[in-house]
Amino acid sequence: MYFRMLFNETGRTTSYLLADIPSGEAVVIDPRSADIPVFNAILNEHRLRLKWVLRTHEHDLLIPGESEALDALNAPRIQHQIPEYMGGRILLGNEHLQIIATPGHTENCLSFLWQDRFFCGDLLNVDACPYQPRPALPEALWDSVTRKVFTLPVETLLFSSHAYQARSVSNVLEQRRWHPWFADASRDDFLSRLLPPSTSL
Repeated sequence: MYFRMLFNETGRTTSYLLADIPSGEAVVIDPRSADIPVFNAILNEHRLRLKWVLRTHEHDLLIPGESEALDALNAPRIQHQIPEYMGGRILLGNEHLQIIATPGHTENCLSFLWQDRFFCGDLLNVDACPYQPRPALPEALWDSVTRKVFTLPVETLLFSSHAYQARSVSNVLEQRRWHPWFADASRDDFLSRLLPPSTSL
């Protein structure tokens, strides 16, 4: 497999490209409009066909023209929900990615697991997303992180969409031990920091 990270210094965002060289198939994860020329150059250089555009989440209402600009990639998108006909798997040559619903940061976040790499967008950036200072669904976020992310093998690499404390990559063990919102916290502790007392569950 061919793997590339593309960091945008201006927005401090990170996008990813995965490709199966023998089959010539590729996917991009969380591309931004500014990334399109670079992605197209990579695809042309390696003679790859873009099969899917994968989005963990989006803030298109706050970024006018972003969704329309991504149309230039000329590939169907997977975002908001898991297509029923795919059975939760994206085939990429002889490889596959698993699609996992991880709501919380936004109502319909998705994450993508490939081997030991988990692409989870802004799921762990509880208060660090420049477009959304607080998660849309705090209760769902707690469940997504503790039941779906933290139950992965501890060596699993976690790839975010925004650089968190100047880093785009961490692992499950590190986040379970030192995440400022989840480590050593109960569900009630977490929610009390995000919700008014009358709405905490």
